[in-house]
Amino acid sequence: MEGISRSQVSRLCAEIDDRVRDFLARPIEGDWPYLWLDATYVKVREAGRIVPVAVTIAVGVNADGRREVLGMAVGSSEAEPFWLDFLRTLKRRGLAGVKLVISDAHEGLKAAVTKVLRATWQRCRVHFARNALAHAGKAQRRIGPAPPEWTPLIG
Repeated sequence: MEGISRSQVSRLCAEIDDRVRDFLARPIEGDWPYLWLDATYVKVREAGRIVPVAVTIAVGVNADGRREVLGMAVGSSEAEPFWLDFLRTLKRRGLAGVKLVISDAHEGLKAAVTKVLRATWQRCRVHFARNALAHAGKAQRRIGPAPPEWTPLIG
């Protein structure tokens, strides 16, 4: 992109920031029986230093099977207070009807789910497999098809 000025970049970024802010503040309507929660760490520049931050996401599935990103937040860690705040924000926006939460086995996240959503929790199969493979030798890490008893709860 040649010929674009700093002020144009700043204006475009401000417009994008406004749209993202509106998206993340929109009301959540209807029941969302299934909720996936996850986080990943990225490095950001903060006060002249590069630091890792947790970027979290909530993806819901409604009764019609429609998936939607319901929320996203950035925090310094995945500690329970962060998850409590994130889930309470989703509830204030209208998140309702959650029956099952699927995530990794992070204790802070599980505790927040119990306190805020009072929903059943299930460990994500991808995280489970990743954790299990970390304890296997390289020769034992070959993965074949999932056994029939591992059929997903949701199609």
